[in-house]
Amino acid sequence: MSFGQALIVYFIIPLLNLLVLVVFINVIMSWLVAFNVVNPRNQFVNTVWRLTSAITEPLLSPIRRILPPLGGIDLSPIILLLLIFFIREWVIMGQLFPLLG
Repeated sequence: MSFGQALIVYFIIPLLNLLVLVVFINVIMSWLVAFNVVNPRNQFVNTVWRLTSAITEPLLSPIRRILPPLGGIDLSPIILLLLIFFIREWVIMGQLFPLLG
């Protein structure tokens, strides 16, 4: 395995998996705040909310600009997750399967 392939397998794919987790946490936190399950004034909740928003907002805002408004439904996290899954599978197919063949 070359250095570039090792970099992709051991760094980029886990980073994409971590990004998927952060998007899920951000979506769940937005639901919990919207339905008053958690208090956004709580220091821990506020810290988690600001951290996940700081990571996901630069990725979600271009998608939100392209998608038309659909009332109160925000489909941008779903589009972002589909893009991440596509990129991850494309990287895996392009880097790992040529090694096995």
